Amino acid sequence: MAKKQENYLDFIPVINPKNSWTQDKQGIVTIDMVHRGFYARIAQKFFHTPRISHIKLDEYGSFLWKEIDGTRTVGALAQKMKAQFGDKAEPLYDRLVQYMQILHNNRFILFRGKDKAAS
Repeated sequence: MAKKQENYLDFIPVINPKNSWTQDKQGIVTIDMVHRGFYARIAQKFFHTPRISHIKLDEYGSFLWKEIDGTRTVGALAQKMKAQFGDKAEPLYDRLVQYMQILHNNRFILFRGKDKAAS
């Protein structure tokens, strides 16, 4: 039996509660990523790597991050981006899907119904 093709635009992103975040007066978001696990502890102890990395998002990423509410789909977020930035957001869908994949691969976001912690 063939597996049903999933549409990435139907995925619902959720901010991973393991990472905190702040925003500055200009609305730029900084994600605080705590390095956890055995190898991270070794790197911190022997190579003096930081326990927390601060990842500063750009204008587009910050806008998108603040719109992730755990109910909107990637497609709905794309429409919000289009309304906010117009043609400056193009190529919208390619950029948005790639950006969401990066956020997901770094465990900044989870997908409801796909990742155990987000369900």
